[in-house]
Amino acid sequence: MKPSVAHTGADGERIRYLITDCSLGRLLIAWTARGGYEVAFADSAEALVPRLTRHFPKATLEASGETEWARPVIDSVEMAARADIPLDVRGTAFQERVWQQLRAIPVGETRTYAEIAEALGEPRAARAVARARASNKLAVVVPCHRVVRKDGTLSGYRWGIERKREILRREAEVEKP
Repeated sequence: MKPSVAHTGADGERIRYLITDCSLGRLLIAWTARGGYEVAFADSAEALVPRLTRHFPKATLEASGETEWARPVIDSVEMAARADIPLDVRGTAFQERVWQQLRAIPVGETRTYAEIAEALGEPRAARAVARARASNKLAVVVPCHRVVRKDGTLSGYRWGIERKREILRREAEVEKP
């Protein structure tokens, strides 16, 4: 979805979504014709759909039973697998660069905000990296859970610190090639 379309409430845009159960609660997987654009956790389905209508009040929302998008995302939660799906990301150029860096972090590893800023060639941009990470709407697909503080402790996570801790625990158990 182009930013200009998103800013107008996504008038004319068709957004399909699936809400399913996973071991970490309810999981929303939403996509457009271009790709996945929102993946979110919640304790109830009722907490998930209003997010879509709040972000895109003019879009046509369509519940779907399609699993093409769901299976890789669910596998990324349950089996610590990488969810390789096309994405429909909407962010600034800097945010998109940060999100690409997050996707490059291997399963089972973490990075600090400073390390990501350094990898971007912007060593003084750790705070901007933190803001971009917090703007991510694609839980586990853009693995913002792999970012930790400089001392290795966990920092906030939009979907709850306990979910972040559990995802990282699962990923740490994955055998490395």
